[in-house]
This record gives sequence, structure tokens and C-alpha cells, in this order.
Amino acid sequence: MKKIMVVGGAGYIGSHCSRILADRGYEVVVVDNLSTGHRKALDPRATFYEGDIRDFAFLDRVFKKEKVDAVVHFAAKSLVGVSMKEPIDYFDNNVNGTLVLLKAMVANEVKKIVFSSSAAVYGEQKVLPITEEAIPNPECTYGETKLQMEKMMKWADIAYGVRYVSLRYFNVAGALDNGEIGEDHNPETHLIPLILQVPLKKRPQISIFGDDYPTPDGTCIRDYIHVVDLIDAHIKALEYLFAGNKSDIFNLGSENGFSVKEMIQSAEKVVGQAIPQEVVSRRPGDPAILIASSKKAQEILHWKPRYTLDQMIETAYKFHKSHLNGYEDK
Repeated sequence: MKKIMVVGGAGYIGSHCSRILADRGYEVVVVDNLSTGHRKALDPRATFYEGDIRDFAFLDRVFKKEKVDAVVHFAAKSLVGVSMKEPIDYFDNNVNGTLVLLKAMVANEVKKIVFSSSAAVYGEQKVLPITEEAIPNPECTYGETKLQMEKMMKWADIAYGVRYVSLRYFNVAGALDNGEIGEDHNPETHLIPLILQVPLKKRPQISIFGDDYPTPDGTCIRDYIHVVDLIDAHIKALEYLFAGNKSDIFNLGSENGFSVKEMIQSAEKVVGQAIPQEVVSRRPGDPAILIASSKKAQEILHWKPRYTLDQMIETAYKFHKSHLNGYEDK
């Protein structure tokens, strides 16, 4: 049985990864400082260590005790707007954290890492859908930190033989099918939870930031991926590394962008009621369309997303209905 360390395993995506890895027979070790993660999201089958990845002595102790076979890395601050106001904090947490993590991996001869990167490394691109051949051009601090983290892994591979897979994706949505764990951020900035707050009586309406974009219905189009599909890709990337393959970078996406209005319409169908909405002014820096090509991941990792948009919203709604105040309810 392979033992996997999930760094950031108490967060939204990391908690799903821990659970699905355990379901598939892996032994799971979770490291999280609980700054944004939730203790109640932890899988009871996982061995949990509370601590910060910027603390080399802490990480070194965990690696020496657990003898893991690979790392899956989700530990990063990820709010684009905040990253622009607090760039030093984001570089310290994301870049310095990854530097210390790689240092501890090298010291303990852990040679495989799957990295949760972001399509934010690309910035706005003229050719869509965006492929891995596009030249990264991040337009926010968050995207810049993810790109720097990837670059460190590239040089760690060349110098120390640390093989990595970096997975770049846009918007993650949905929850486990049973609604047991899901998305709980404070503040919440993601579109689907914000839309669902309206039928759950937590906000009076959903704001649409501009309806005059050059798209079919005038609202921004984005690529969404269900969290379970996303974790399936991370596990396929682990298997790819365990099979002895070289380091690589893959985009993950549905390749089918959805507009803000389409998202609201799907939510209305799922919840069975109209969702009040208002159009407000555009946000600065919002591109009209962002869609990623996942052809390379489909060909090499044999990965294909299975969940539809309606299923993303259905599973998210199941979680939010049973956790009206997030994990505080449980």
C-alpha cells in the first residue's frame, strides 16, 4: 500500500483528495495548519499533523516518522484579489512554503510530487482554448506565485530527481455525492456557493459583474470542473509518476465554458425556483472568456471529466443545504 502525504488536506480540494485516496486503498497522511482548512473536513482514516509547511523541522519530523511515497500539494493561499493587496504574504506562504516542502522532500528522499497549480499562470490569452503550449503571463500575484512554485519543481527535478506533475485548472465546484464534505470559505468568493446562498436565504440576490462582454449572452464565460473529477486527475497523476514517467504539466478543464447566466439558470433548475439577480458594473481585469484545453491530460493521463454542470450544482447544493453555516453546523 502506497502512503501519500496530502499537504493542505483539510481544505476544500485537499479534504476531497484525502477521502478519495483512502477510498482507493492508499494510506493517507494529512498536513495542514488549519488557517483556512477545517478540522471537521478531515477524513478519520487519515493520520493528521497540524503544522505549517514553512516549518522545516516540523516537516522533517513528519517525513521521518511516516516514510511517505509521494506528496500531493494543495497548501496555498488562493484569493486573487487579496493576493494583489498582500503580495508579500502570498509569496511567503505559497513560494516559501513550497521551497521548504521541497527541501524537506529532498532531505528525506521523497522523489514524487503532484502539484495543484492554476490556470491563473496563463493570464489572459488570445488563443482559446488555452493549451500547455501557451506562454505563461500571470496577471495577479496568486498566478505568479503558482508559476514560481512550478519553476522550483522543474529545477528540483533537474538537480535532485524529484519528479513532479503540475495540474493547471480554473474553477473547481461541487462536493462529494453524499454532501458530507464540500466548499466552506470565509469570505466566500466562488460563484456557485454565492448563487446558492440566494435560495438558502443567505443573500437577497446574486450580482452579475457586467452583461456587455463579447459573449453570446453578454456575461463572462469560465471553465468549471467538479472536485471529484479534479481529484481523479490528481490520482491519475500519482499513478503516472509511480509508473516511472517524466515530470510534466497538464491543463484540466471541461473544455466547455459556461456563462454566469448559464450558471444561474442551471442553479434555478436544480433548486426549483427563480434566483433574483442584478447586473452591476464590471470588475477590473475580468477577461470575457477563459477556457482550458485538457486534450493532453486525456491523451497521456487517460483522464476525462464525468460530471455535468447540473451535477456540480446538485452536489454543491446538497452540501450547503445540510451545512448552512459551513462546518460550524457539525
